[in-house]
Amino acid sequence: MTTTLHITVGDREQLREDALQFVQAGDAGDLTESDQKAVLQFGSYDDLVDVLTPLRLDLLGAIAEHDPKSIREVSRLVDRDVSDVHSDLKRLEVLGILDFEQGGPGGAMQPDIPFDRIEMQIDYPLVDETPTDESPASAD
Repeated sequence: MTTTLHITVGDREQLREDALQFVQAGDAGDLTESDQKAVLQFGSYDDLVDVLTPLRLDLLGAIAEHDPKSIREVSRLVDRDVSDVHSDLKRLEVLGILDFEQGGPGGAMQPDIPFDRIEMQIDYPLVDETPTDESPASAD
């Protein structure tokens, strides 16, 4: 079965409301199958690009393709410093995009991505749709 991480961008207030409704539905036992899908929502486009940088996406691709047994092996795959790769992988772990398993060579932490795909949905309005209370100035 293919598992997909759905990444979305939405406004922070809507994110708070959705999270509250999700918790309330969970407490009431009213979660549907679509409620249980893996979703990572960012409050803004800037938040998304700050976290999911091209270097971090390269890390995910290398891990998915090569199934490395340690962080050191990941760093060799992407030709980056081990400490920088470790820092990026920990950030992705905090977001739930990857996990670490014990059992690599010498007890090394082995990165694991629990998803087969990542789908991103970005709503990026070109015009601010926020209503304003200001009236247009009169030329009288």
